[in-house]
Amino acid sequence: YYPVFIDTGLLKLGEKARIKKYFGNNPNLIIIDAEKEFLEALKGIEDPEEKRRIIGHKFIELFEKEAIKLKGKVKYLAQGTLYPDVIESKSVIGPSEVVKSHHNVGGLPEHLPFELLEPLKELFKDEVREMGKILGLPPEITERHPFPGPGMAVRIIGEVTKEKVELIQKADKLVEEIIKKHGLYNKTWQVFPVLLPVKSVGVKGDRRSYEYTIVIRAVESVDGMTADWFRMPYNVLNEISTKLVNELENVNRVVYDITSKPPATIEWE
Repeated sequence: YYPVFIDTGLLKLGEKARIKKYFGNNPNLIIIDAEKEFLEALKGIEDPEEKRRIIGHKFIELFEKEAIKLKGKVKYLAQGTLYPDVIESKSVIGPSEVVKSHHNVGGLPEHLPFELLEPLKELFKDEVREMGKILGLPPEITERHPFPGPGMAVRIIGEVTKEKVELIQKADKLVEEIIKKHGLYNKTWQVFPVLLPVKSVGVKGDRRSYEYTIVIRAVESVDGMTADWFRMPYNVLNEISTKLVNELENVNRVVYDITSKPPATIEWE
């Protein structure tokens, strides 16, 4: 088989190194650096559904090009689609509203040049984790927090730019380090920052600042279908806020999202 890793430039910091760590022994590992292509395709796009559609189509386009290079050796595309992705993207049984198109479901082109394999699409995240444990996968894989397929593109509200991606990636790394330090990573379903397209007035040192706002989203859940906002200890919230404002350029305000799912979705887009 040919593991194909498409580096969209929208992933967590260090993701490429993690992929090499787990798949580096496979001589067929293919890494595609496509940051410029994704950022160019997303230029000027603000609508979240359109962002998801563009990312889904670009993903398939790049995979197809790689499949052609392999001269017919690739007949299948295996994806890690889960049941919540399917439920939110389209009606499964009976009438239901489309909540959001997932890049690997509603975001894909209608006609694919290879057969789609989705062995996990009728399972929830907690069931997949149990399966991973049975198969002997290490905890750093089975216990990882869910991460959206479109990556940081849906954690940046509005247009996606390289500057904003770099900012939210650094924020994400800082937040994850802090919650792990305090033993909260395995007690939460997801904890992540969201970058708002809103600037506010503040004071840094003795100078007026006019910079971005970051939202911290932390939830508890079993399967991702419903979620409750996590009661983060005040000292941890204080550390997160202080760290983000002091270490990130162009950020002078941090707020905490206390909305459950429903009515809100876990991700902001």
